[in-house]
Amino acid sequence: MNDSSWGAPQPNAGDARYWGPPEQGYATPSALPRPGDGQVPAHDVSVPVHDVGGEASQTRRMPIVSDPGGPAGGGDGRDGRHRPEGPGFTGPAGPPGGAQPYGHDEPEPTPGQSAAPSAGAAPSGEGKKRAGRDLRAAIGVGLGLGAVILAALFFYKPVFLGVIVLAVVVGLWELTSRLRERKGIRAPLVPLALGGAAMTIAGYVRGAEGAWVAMALTALAVLAWRMTQPPADYLRDVTAGLFAAFYVPFLATFVALMLAADDGPWRVLTFLILTVVSDTGAYAVGWRFGRRKLAPRISPGKTREGLIGAVTFAMGAGALCTQFLIDGGSWWQGLLLGLAVSVSATLGDLGESMMKRDLGIKDMGTLLPGHGGIMDRLDSLLPTAPVVWLLLVVFVGAG
Repeated sequence: MNDSSWGAPQPNAGDARYWGPPEQGYATPSALPRPGDGQVPAHDVSVPVHDVGGEASQTRRMPIVSDPGGPAGGGDGRDGRHRPEGPGFTGPAGPPGGAQPYGHDEPEPTPGQSAAPSAGAAPSGEGKKRAGRDLRAAIGVGLGLGAVILAALFFYKPVFLGVIVLAVVVGLWELTSRLRERKGIRAPLVPLALGGAAMTIAGYVRGAEGAWVAMALTALAVLAWRMTQPPADYLRDVTAGLFAAFYVPFLATFVALMLAADDGPWRVLTFLILTVVSDTGAYAVGWRFGRRKLAPRISPGKTREGLIGAVTFAMGAGALCTQFLIDGGSWWQGLLLGLAVSVSATLGDLGESMMKRDLGIKDMGTLLPGHGGIMDRLDSLLPTAPVVWLLLVVFVGAG
């Protein structure tokens, strides 16, 4: 919240403004309550109005506003000025009851940056939004994406492989764009996009060995491509490029590895269901019962109770999925799978929250209304893919 919303600004020498008694500080005429307006009790007092030269020229009547300053009066306890409170206000100590301060993973405002609107000045359409997002748009986009993914998954495997490649390329574009805008890091997008697409396809066609070979060639391409530019910040840029190559396309390759199995679509569906159920369980339980913060410096909205909800929901869904969707699977294997997914999905979400806080952004992109960007939807999926692939291989084989 900026300084002007915390109280009256500090007076400047020679400023032609109204002045009240010393304990009240100072305010502009437009900001003062008027007698009889029903806001606060007021009493008349004569105060001088100074001109620019600083000489008193006339006397006007002005209300005295009772000062609630100090900790007992609802002020901030530092300068005696009134500090607004209420469900919508969030200060350094955080909101009461463990509420999420600035929406899902939104960075806390720095000095001079506006915070969330207070309850008394709620924006229009508040009933349609929660945590700064349009719920109707989020639900609509989520259902649309789910329908497209399921149709591609069970219609023809190469079509779904194309969906993975598209998500990888767009995710790399979002990540490298934010790195360039916020940190000045120039990770080369062209070799990353080409290498990422090749990595995913190689994993589907040639298995894990093909994915590793494509990853190595992508790393070499990043090193060589950056040599065409001045040497300043070379190590920083190629390091970011190698990180992007591992974080997005290499982890996404494990989805292609699951897809290549004989029952590939059902493995991928299990992977998607468990990740979504884990996130949903964390949100539902955390919203209703969340009190103790899980990682307040990274993601203030996440609670330990929410993590328990994620584990419980994911283990239940895992037992059902492995019993009825996976060939040769057993319910107890699903319990272990759900536990692992809830942990990896939570760590993935926290990891991207850490990146976004370091970059000073709320979302990685704006491509998906109500959701942010592609990377904002892949944060839990990417680190979960290798976990699900490995456990399914251990439990029921590569297929």
